[in-house]
Amino acid sequence: MTDKAARIEAIYRYPVKGLSPQKLPDTVLAPGQTLPADRLYAVENGPSGFDPAAPSHFPKIRFLMLMRNERLAALRTDYDEASHTLAIRHDGREAVRADLRTREGRLAVEAFMRRYMPDELRGPPKVLFAEGHSFSDNANKVVSIINLGSVAEIEAAMDAPVDPLRFRANLYVRGWPAWSEFDLVGRDLAIGDARLKVIKRIKRCAATEVDPAAGIRDLHVPKALMDNFGHTDCGIYAQVVAGGPIAPGDSIALAEAAFVG
Repeated sequence: MTDKAARIEAIYRYPVKGLSPQKLPDTVLAPGQTLPADRLYAVENGPSGFDPAAPSHFPKIRFLMLMRNERLAALRTDYDEASHTLAIRHDGREAVRADLRTREGRLAVEAFMRRYMPDELRGPPKVLFAEGHSFSDNANKVVSIINLGSVAEIEAAMDAPVDPLRFRANLYVRGWPAWSEFDLVGRDLAIGDARLKVIKRIKRCAATEVDPAAGIRDLHVPKALMDNFGHTDCGIYAQVVAGGPIAPGDSIALAEAAFVG
């Protein structure tokens, strides 16, 4: 079912919720954690009640995000983990470069958002951070995984190219049969020394309708999933139970199978 030849094709993280992905040449997984710096920051869309001193999971509608704010996808961002510096490019030019640890840096990003999307703000935008917190859609700290075989099936059903980045996953896997990832729920996966327990399927929302390059809604992915496959799921969430380095090209297989022979 899970071909031993299956491999990680790409690794991405999203340092600021709703902003563009950052492709990683490699990373290190830690037990009970997301990818390092994944959804480390978010931009509050008006007062949300989030308390950095006592962080808790909030629904994504409290923040700027693609499900409702597709113009975010037209921005190109880059994040330097060592300096906490976020660069935002718009229309081919750098609009902001800011250290998100500083008040001045956060104010610069907030000012840009006020200029860029004034009609979509419900109140003052505010850059949020809390030590050890991830602004993931999932209340648990997870790694999201997309089976590229399933994306190919969606493309065939829609008769249109579907950029896998629409699904904003951490790991993109090639080599699994289409939809076989759903059979992995409750099972453990091995990537080198790392172990991940698959905990649930991922339901898809209107964020997948947004072209990640153009920032416009152009494909009704959730509807196509329901019409053609009888569900709106694509991808799986997994929790890291044993850490280790991972990189594109690494094999990914059932953990019990990884020790055979």
